[in-house]
Formats: sequence, structure tokens, C-alpha cells
Amino acid sequence: MDWKLKALTPIWTGDANGRPERLIPTGIMGSLRWWFEVLVRGLGGKACDPTSDVRCPDQNGRHCVVCELFGCTGWARKFRLMVLDKDSQVILDQIKPTKDNGIFVLRFIPLRPIQDEEWCLLDATLRLIADYGAIGGKTVFKPSEEPNRQNALHHQDFGLVQYEHGPEGWQCNKTLKDIRAYVTKSRWRQDFNDSAFAWASLQNFWCVKRRYLARQDANTSSFNRIIGRHMRKNRGQQLFQNTDANRWLAGRQQESKKVFSFKHPEEGGRTFGFVKPGLVDFNEVKRRLRQAWNGFQDNEFLTGAQILNQLFRQEKDA
Repeated sequence: MDWKLKALTPIWTGDANGRPERLIPTGIMGSLRWWFEVLVRGLGGKACDPTSDVRCPDQNGRHCVVCELFGCTGWARKFRLMVLDKDSQVILDQIKPTKDNGIFVLRFIPLRPIQDEEWCLLDATLRLIADYGAIGGKTVFKPSEEPNRQNALHHQDFGLVQYEHGPEGWQCNKTLKDIRAYVTKSRWRQDFNDSAFAWASLQNFWCVKRRYLARQDANTSSFNRIIGRHMRKNRGQQLFQNTDANRWLAGRQQESKKVFSFKHPEEGGRTFGFVKPGLVDFNEVKRRLRQAWNGFQDNEFLTGAQILNQLFRQEKDA
């Protein structure tokens, strides 16, 4: 099962020394799994976090719906992933838009039977990444409009891709209702406490296309304004107000920000992020975005619920 994608920016996977020159397929795999988890939680399912203490299997050997496909201790992944160029040759070097027009293929080779619902979830995950997110590492970098800083590594875009097409002759034959029923089946492990990472769900996701957040000059940063940090460069790591909401949005050491922005000129920019119910809601994010962007309208703000309706058919005869 081949999915054809096009890199709009370089994709960063990083080797053992953190250098990007080589393509490390496990970097692609890790990113795919993370977005797959986001999608499953957004559909009402439970997904463990394999990087934390809350990982599968449980003491009875049960695992979550994500581990069913991607594997966990005692349960091997159901597929092998190959990253190929347009001529079906294995890609060894970093994927860049300047090579083969950015075209690359993700080939999923089944090692055990894969259910129709799992193929549909994989396809939806790739479209979610392509249309609303990003793949690989270094996606936390933020743009700059300062003339002497725009090309600095930590202001560059990484991980933006375009969905070209899925497997030849295949299309998802399941509706949104079917997929919800699958991810919420009682057979999947449901008994773990996911409060530490439940925010990483499509239910809490938002995206604004054709707009970006950046540093404008030494004293102005629309990105810092959104996450609650001081806008002056020499105070940019400090919170403007030390509130729980600002601390969560800005992240801490070894903890990611919850807002991501890209300046890609052909796309016109892309900004996405997450909210945390009870702490930062969609209305609060929109209020902050209005302060950063002139003329920003509510209809530009897409929520995960709206996106789900784009990723899956609603009715059998649709």
C-alpha cells in the first residue's frame, strides 16, 4: 500500500548525532504514530503514550487501538515501512523539495492482516499531517521577519508535505461513524489514566491556514504574544504574565510549546496548536490570535471537530 507525498519543505528526522543529512525512517514512524494517537483520541478512543509510564500492554496483556497497529511490548508492529523515491528506490538522504520535485512514497508492507478501519485511519492520519500539521522533527521552530535572521536554522520551516494520492485502486469504504465504533470497541485497553497527555487530541486541535506567527523585530513578536511570553528579544523566554495558561502554551524545558507556525510562501503560512479544557479553550486562543493578526475572522479558525468531517465520509452513500 503506497502513499505518494510531496515535500514542500525539508523533512528533519535526525541521526544519532541529531544531524539531518540522512533519512532515519524511525523518525517518520514516530511522527506518524503521534498523529495517529491524536486522531484516535479525537474520535473518542484511548491511546497510550509509549514514551511515558502509561504504555501498553496492561497487566492482562491488553493494548490500545494504536498499539494494535504500531506495536508494543509483546505485540509486533503489523507493517514494515519503506520510504522510497519516485523510482521506488529506498531514500537514504534527507527528503527535500529540491530533489525529485519533493516526491516520495511511504510504502506500508503488511506483516499481519490489517483491518479496513486501520488503513482508513492511516490514510486520514497522512491527510491530517499534510493539510493541517507537519511531520518529523524541528517543527517547533518559529518564523522570523527580521531581514538578517530569516534564514537562520531555528527560523526555517521543516516537515510540511502535500498529499498527492493514496494506494492505486483503494479508497476508504468506512464512514466517520464506522471509524468511531472501531476505535471505541471494548476489546481495546481503556483503563489507563491519560490526563498528562489527553490534550494531544483532535478534540483539542485548531488550525489557521494562510497565516503565520513570527518575530517582527527585536521588540515585537506575534508568536510570543500568543503564547504569553514577553515580546522583547532579551526577555523572550520570560512569561509576560505567570499564569497556568501561559505556562502551558509556552511549554517548559523538555516540554513542547502548544502552538506551531510555518511561513511557507506557497502555502501562505500555517499555524496550528492545541487547547486544554479547563485551562485554555478555543475562545481564548481566538482572542489572542485577534491581537496578533489584523482582520482575523472566526471562520478562519478550524477546530478538530470540523477537520474530522473533512477526513471521513458521513454516510455510506456519500
